[in-house]
Amino acid sequence: MSDPLADMFTRVRNAASARHDTVRVPASKVKRSVADVLKDEGFITEISEEQDGPRSYLQLKLNYAEDQRAVLTGIRRVSRPGLRVYVNKGEIPRVFGGLGVAIMSTSQGVMSGREAWRRKVGGEVLCYVW
Repeated sequence: MSDPLADMFTRVRNAASARHDTVRVPASKVKRSVADVLKDEGFITEISEEQDGPRSYLQLKLNYAEDQRAVLTGIRRVSRPGLRVYVNKGEIPRVFGGLGVAIMSTSQGVMSGREAWRRKVGGEVLCYVW
């Protein structure tokens, strides 16, 4: 697999559209950091890590509204292995006029675009979530 983050985003997007309660993703430090940002922003409710032999997995519990529609309606990979996208602190994108979230990898760790703007740091734009 050439892009593990894109695989994670596809699994989450497919699980949300199929209205699954949870989705299982192979674990890594970056995926855990992205999942923490998704939890802080309210797109997922719970993160647990489980071992299956030598491999570890993240179990993500998706968040749904009262009418059984997923809170996460879309997730799109921005920076990819073939074309990295970096922004300065003044160029941090707003997703859907502030209704969505840009997830960024900065020198201070993985965080939302709003948090990066507050801390006045730029970095690599990993994805947009709405």
